[in-house]
Amino acid sequence: MVDDSMSLRFQRCRSIPKTFGPVVSCDYVARDKVLRKRSLPKFLFPKVRNGGDITQWDFTCYGLYQLHSGDGGSHFFRKLLANVEEMIGIGKGVPKIYATIGLERARVGRTRTLEKEISNPRWYESFHIYCAHTASNVVFTVKDDNPIGATLIGRAYVPVEDLLTGEEVVRWLEILDEDKNPLESGAKIHVKLLYFDVTRDRNWDRGIINRKFPGVPYTFYPQRQGCKVSLYQDAHIPDGFVPKIPLAGGKTSVDLLKKDGLMATHNEESENFFKDTQVNCVLCPRNPDDGGSFVQDLQISTMFTYHQKILVVDAAMPNGDTKKRRIVSFVRGIDLCDGRYDTSFHSLFGTSDTAHHDFHQPNFTDASITEGGPREPWHDIHSRLEGPIAWDDLFNFEQRWRRQGGKDVLVQLRDLEDIIIPPSSVTFPDDHETWNVQLFRSIDGGAALVSLRHLKMLPGLGLSVESSFGWSPDDIKPEDINALHLIPKELSLKIVSKIEAGERFTVYVVLPMWPEGIPESASVQAILDWQKRTMDMMYRDVIQALRAKGVEEDPRNYLIFFCLGNREVKKSGEYEHSEKPEPDTDYARAQEARRFMIYVHAKMMIVDDEYIIIGSANINQRSMDGARDSEIAISCVGIRPPDLSGSLANYQLLSWR
Repeated sequence: MVDDSMSLRFQRCRSIPKTFGPVVSCDYVARDKVLRKRSLPKFLFPKVRNGGDITQWDFTCYGLYQLHSGDGGSHFFRKLLANVEEMIGIGKGVPKIYATIGLERARVGRTRTLEKEISNPRWYESFHIYCAHTASNVVFTVKDDNPIGATLIGRAYVPVEDLLTGEEVVRWLEILDEDKNPLESGAKIHVKLLYFDVTRDRNWDRGIINRKFPGVPYTFYPQRQGCKVSLYQDAHIPDGFVPKIPLAGGKTSVDLLKKDGLMATHNEESENFFKDTQVNCVLCPRNPDDGGSFVQDLQISTMFTYHQKILVVDAAMPNGDTKKRRIVSFVRGIDLCDGRYDTSFHSLFGTSDTAHHDFHQPNFTDASITEGGPREPWHDIHSRLEGPIAWDDLFNFEQRWRRQGGKDVLVQLRDLEDIIIPPSSVTFPDDHETWNVQLFRSIDGGAALVSLRHLKMLPGLGLSVESSFGWSPDDIKPEDINALHLIPKELSLKIVSKIEAGERFTVYVVLPMWPEGIPESASVQAILDWQKRTMDMMYRDVIQALRAKGVEEDPRNYLIFFCLGNREVKKSGEYEHSEKPEPDTDYARAQEARRFMIYVHAKMMIVDDEYIIIGSANINQRSMDGARDSEIAISCVGIRPPDLSGSLANYQLLSWR
């Protein structure tokens, strides 16, 4: 998340799980003009080899000196000249110099790109970072950006041991080549570093239940007060389902979701459906942000997508005023497409001739409704937002539309002042249903009309667990995977801190039995392998902490993973399909056993029945990167804990069941 001021910061929420969340700041010095702000890649919390579990670093990168020799004959300058002609010889360009900050192979910061100050570029940028993984050196890497890809100029190193005294380190560092020899030009980079323990942060571990909790600071959207939130699970809640929780009348079904093909995954069908109507439907490819190489742009546009799931509407006033309308929005994980409509019973067979004509079963080859179930049950969540937070959702949509919507058909809000009420609280501070809500997103300039490069996502939003850090490096290198987020590591280190403090703390994770798709396919098997490695890493942290404490206890009392499934007994009069699956196939065996997994698509985290995050993001690099899939989420905290924590506890039971 990034704000619009000259002091640019990115932060994961410290209070979820009340510990590890990086803060990264960039302070730009505007010299002759205001510089274009660039935010940072994903930010990563190293645990130093001989330091504490949680640390903080302040990095300042001032600039470079004598990047090339006066006669232009240095090895470094020849590297630059090789990239001056851009686009493979078509057109002339200039070197574009930037620097990154890494903790070994984990990149935790990147400066903006400079094009005019080639010999002595000056960035004057600062980074404030929480750390939680192993590192021996802080690495400053200087590169030349070009349309094909960045060219390495050199690296400079500061040993972590030099920083553990807590004294400020200010140095000119020699830039070394790949063999760690000084560049012929004698180029240097000027840096300042400071290490201090995370407990010195006055906001650290203060919790979120405090009435004065301000939300995640330095974000694009601040926390909004006086909001109302309705929480839902799945697409429909049948009457009488227990535990009985009143959720907006008990139902969330939408008739349009039941119609086969209306909002299917086939985008062209949706566009054709809305042709010659007053609905403006625009198909948007995933446009890359400016500044990437040709290869990066091609990868982003072909492999990644817009993943936000939002709906913004004008709604009637609750007081019955027919002359005024208000803004209401929905943020969710559930899609408006085939296969998503489901109830909490997650039927496999019995509804295929009624509610589930949109048969969806991508886990078997050639599965179809004519051959019968099991269909893939779908477990999901969504939310309805009222009050100031709904306007943040509206502004997010407007930024998306203005970037790629094409036709300028958006109605100016100032033209609706007589109809739409302005942002205002919908609850009083002492109401039992009042919430403080904050909107987060993972997006960049290719997806929204904003002046920032990457807007990062709050962690803990999904149930697809993968991370490349903390794995045993026996047969794979973390840097080869390029998954830079550390959310699973944050969770395991939170458990470790509680074990060391002698406090009870348990993390429950619910995820699909396997990712959607043919189980034996290469892509599904690869994801399962990454998930296993991540789980191994998390359990290893917990087991080591228990042993160090001298506690003999099952680590599953602190960390446990669940997969959901359903078995449906055949009932008299059940619809008989005209065909059968091929014998001796997984499809036929699942039909005979009448069992199948419930696909958990929900992206949600509840912490201590006090704080909930709901959104579209998974815990993987696609969602957390900022320049890949675009994501959205909300965090909600009640300012009347005895009432709202009960609501969250009930919602947790409802979703769990």
